[in-house]
Parts: sequence; structure tokens; C-alpha cells
Amino acid sequence: MDNFRIAKDTLGEVKVSKDAYYGAQTQRAVENFPISGQKLPPVFIKAQGIVKYSAAFANMTCGMLDRKKGEAIMAAAMEVIEGKWDNQFVVDAYQAGAGTSQNMNANEVIASIAAEKLGGQKGDWHIVHPNDDVNMAQSTNDTIPTSIYISTAIALHEELIPALEKTIKALRDKEQEFHDVIKAGRTHLQDAVPIRLGSEFAGYRGSLEQMLNQFNAASEELYALGLGGNAVGTGINAHKDYSETAINQIKKVTGLPFFKTEHPYTFMQNPNGAVRVSSVLKETAIYLIKISSDLRLLSSGPQTGLAELILPAVQPGSSIMPGKVNPVILENMYMICSQVIGNDACVVHAAAGSQLEINAMMPVMGLNVLQSIKILSSGLKVFTDKCLIGLDVNRKMTDYWLERSVSLVTALNPHIGYEKAAEVAKESVRTGRTLKEIVIEKGWMTIEEADEILNPANML
Repeated sequence: MDNFRIAKDTLGEVKVSKDAYYGAQTQRAVENFPISGQKLPPVFIKAQGIVKYSAAFANMTCGMLDRKKGEAIMAAAMEVIEGKWDNQFVVDAYQAGAGTSQNMNANEVIASIAAEKLGGQKGDWHIVHPNDDVNMAQSTNDTIPTSIYISTAIALHEELIPALEKTIKALRDKEQEFHDVIKAGRTHLQDAVPIRLGSEFAGYRGSLEQMLNQFNAASEELYALGLGGNAVGTGINAHKDYSETAINQIKKVTGLPFFKTEHPYTFMQNPNGAVRVSSVLKETAIYLIKISSDLRLLSSGPQTGLAELILPAVQPGSSIMPGKVNPVILENMYMICSQVIGNDACVVHAAAGSQLEINAMMPVMGLNVLQSIKILSSGLKVFTDKCLIGLDVNRKMTDYWLERSVSLVTALNPHIGYEKAAEVAKESVRTGRTLKEIVIEKGWMTIEEADEILNPANML
């Protein structure tokens, strides 16, 4: 018992570590949900701190919260925002519905810190009460979705969007660097008409630029907050000015354009901002899989594949084959994107669990959206720095495959017709002779005409 103190809640007494700043309700959640050992990430804890800080400010401003208590709560919440107390947020990510345990974890930790600042001891709810003071005018049902929206917006603008912008710039640089490289195009993994290597990279860049626009658009849905809706959206027990004041304070603290939603009941029922962001994350992952898969194909070899691109070597590729180097960064990106797509499936399924006034599955939605942002941001940084920037072209191989591409025959269609062109193509494949040799031999073109028409540069 020397290492424990007795904490109380409405169900009775609970033993809590003397070092813990949380109380009985958090401890019960720890004991009830020993599921994964995974916690909601620090950016979510930061968002909870922002909510509690802003709520205390609003309640003081509205004359509902004693100023001495309110200032202590704000000071405690600011330390949570700064990450000082992350180790006190101990509830498993897979927890009680709606995130009640998560909300109470924040309420109890902040109450204990505030109590100490006022000269008391941690867990002394007579000085600062987690429900009556820290949670004043709030409910799990409006603070958890608000925290999801805030943390997602912060993670997007501090992590993912900058990483995506850097990748787009690197692709644009490669697009320009490779502009003069004419190579064989491929459709259905078969020979197709020529294309600039730079044009392929322009396609990659364009896909990600579209996603960047989509993330900025999705952010608009995150900015509309329903804090102040309380339990079901009616704002019970909250001052009439509380919601507007608290949300304006969130805007000030984060520097992001949060505002009070016009649809508080919708906000309570459906965390659609998180669903929207998850959908864009999934679509981005799909395009990144396409890009990484293309680069793996184009760099395959080096002796038995296409070998048109040369990837930076970052580590040995085999424990048994000396000298082998694998496209590990691209494989890493594929795995990350597979997880993001799976996370979206979880978010969609959880979102479909909304019933009546709230969605009880919010914690797992927040976990998956934030994990997707984190791993995709980190993956993009690694992909850009360790693969894309150092990517080079093997001009010998692009020329080699271009000269052998049977689809150059497409340029003959307007001059000798589709059927004769098909005959030339089949003979080229069968004999290994060039299209030019065959069409001249058959007398269908002069040397000068064949040189002009079958010049790949004229087909772009």
C-alpha cells in the first residue's frame, strides 16, 4: 500500500499509484481495457489540452468558473499542450465507447496538476474537481470529436501537407530533369507509343497535387466545431456565450481558422470531417502505390529487368545474394499505403456505427486517422529524401527499349493503313528486324519517309 493511494468515484474506491496524476475513473479504464497497449497519440493529447484550456477560459469569461481555479486549470492544460504530461494519459486506444475514459483521463490529470498549483495534492478534488471544474459545460460527446478535429487539422498542417509539398516539388524537379528523355511508353505492361520520361513524372506530380487540394478542402470540414453542444447538441449546462468564446480561444491557440458549426446536432451525430480526411488519405495512398510500383518496375534489373531508372542504394538487399540491392524505400511505401487503406476501412465501419445522438466509436476513428497521417507523412519524407531526390535515368536502357518498341508502328497508320502496319509489326516481332527495315524493303516508304515518320521525337 506504500505505493498506492485510495481514489474515489461514484462506484467506490480504487487503488491508484501515488505517482499518478489521474484518478479512479482513469484507473478503472486501465483495468477494464487491457487491449493493445496502444494509446491515442501525443497530438490528440495536445488537442485535449487545447479543449480544456479553451473551455476554462470561456467559463471564466462567462462568469461560471472561479477565476483562481480557472487560471490554475489553464496553466495545467497548457502544460498538457506542451507535452509535459503525456505519460499520464494511460487509457488504451480501444476503450469505452465515445471516449469517456479518455475525456476523464484528461479531466483528472488536469485537476490534479491544477490542485498542486493551488497548494494542494494530486487527487484532491475538493480543490479542483475533474467533472465540476475541468469538465464544466462539456461532455465526452462534444470534447472527443472536437479533439479529433483539432488534432487532425494540426497533424495535416504540421506534418502531412509539408511532406506532400516537398514530394511534389521533387517530382516537378525530376519532370524537368527528365524532359529530354524519350522512352517507350507501356500500356497493359505491353509496348505503347513513345513518351517523355518527364511526362510520366508530370502524371505523378499531378495526382499528388490533386490530393494536396483535397486535403486543403477537407480541412474546411475540420474547422467547423460543435464544442458547446455538450451531451446531445443542446448545450445543456453551458452559458449561452460559452461555445463561441471557447472556439474563438481554440482558434487563437492553434492559429487555425476554427469556427462554430451551424449544425451542432450533425456534429454530434457524425464525425464526418474525420471520415472525409480518411477518404483523402486512402486516395493518396492509392496514387502513391501506383507511383512506387511504377518506379520498382522501371528500375527492375539491373541485368534482367527494364533498368530504365537507377534508384539510390540505401542498404544491402539480400542476406544470401552478395551485391543485391532492393527497392526497399518503394517497398516500404507500399506497406505504409496498404495500412492507410486498411485504416480507412476501419474508419468507415466505425463511422457507420453512429446511432441516434452520437457516434460511440470515435476513439478508434481518431486513432486510425491520426496513425494514417503519421505514417504517410513519415513515409513521404523517407521516399523523397532517400529515393526520389537521388533518382537517376539509365539513358542507354531507355534508348535500347525505345528502339525495340513495336508500338512505334502506330505512326505508320495514316500512311500505309492499319492492316499493313499490323503486318509490319508482326514481322518485326517474328524476325527481330526493325520496323524501318521492313517498311522500306516492302517498298511502302522511302528511306527518307521512314526516317521522318518513325522518328520517336515526332510522335510526342
